[in-house]
Amino acid sequence: MAADWHKLGDEYAGSSVLIGDVDCTADGEELCTKYEVRGYPTIKYFKDGNMDGEDYQGGRDFDSLKKFVEETLEAMCDVTDQTDCTDKEKTYIEKMKAKTAADRTAQITRLSGMKGDSMKSDLKLWLNQRLRILKQMDASDDEF
Repeated sequence: MAADWHKLGDEYAGSSVLIGDVDCTADGEELCTKYEVRGYPTIKYFKDGNMDGEDYQGGRDFDSLKKFVEETLEAMCDVTDQTDCTDKEKTYIEKMKAKTAADRTAQITRLSGMKGDSMKSDLKLWLNQRLRILKQMDASDDEF
């Protein structure tokens, strides 16, 4: 599980989600006692100001962890309500609104092809942000 956990951390580096770990047998013992960690590995998540944390009960493989983060924890840009969008995302949305549906589809294909490439975490984050924006626009194409 450690390899998948570190991969998840790399995937979300620089995003709205912080992935971390604590060694409860060493310097992290006090923290683990505070959050009532009794078994290892234990996964806790903190959301919407809940400082007590909740126990994660899902799968321990990368795909399960990533799906949970995407669906439960990550603050994502919504093209119809841009409250959670960064300025960079807002600019990209406006740029893509001016494009045709075919142009946006071509961008989805191009960016999807880059997903497996090796790149810095901030570039991977931006790639995923653009894909999410484009897929939202593609799903509601009549609005754009």
